[in-house]
Amino acid sequence: MIEIERKFLVTSAIFKKEAISKTRIVQGFLNTDPDRTVRIRLKGEEGFITIKGRSNKTGISRFEWEKEISPEEAEALLKLCEEGTLKKTRYEIPYGKHVFEVDEFYGPNTGLIVAEVELDFENEVFTKPKWLGREVTGETKYYNSQLSKMPFSEWRTT
Repeated sequence: MIEIERKFLVTSAIFKKEAISKTRIVQGFLNTDPDRTVRIRLKGEEGFITIKGRSNKTGISRFEWEKEISPEEAEALLKLCEEGTLKKTRYEIPYGKHVFEVDEFYGPNTGLIVAEVELDFENEVFTKPKWLGREVTGETKYYNSQLSKMPFSEWRTT
């Protein structure tokens, strides 16, 4: 399956008032090779294993395969992951015809808030909320697999 999404920085906390859900996420990576990242995620009480391929030139599209696993399996696999587990809260915000997923990071990535919107095709037009900032689609330093190795606290500009 091909995932098509665009990623943006978030400029204010107003999105929290518009959220319809809020879920705590812990995730780690069994492999962070750009050709095939393998992610383990505990999302609330659910576990997932996800494999993603290399992004295309624009950074908007890439192969993604995901399967639900038990929370116990996810917890066991998280112990095998590379160093740099990510912790974040995900908010879901419907806006226009889309749902934005906003991730507020903790730990070494505290201060980073990123929004993603999944699209049906790469050049799909969508309505942008006022709290959506600069687009960072394709900037690898904002990929979760990279944030696990080089956290926001190590490169952020104030």
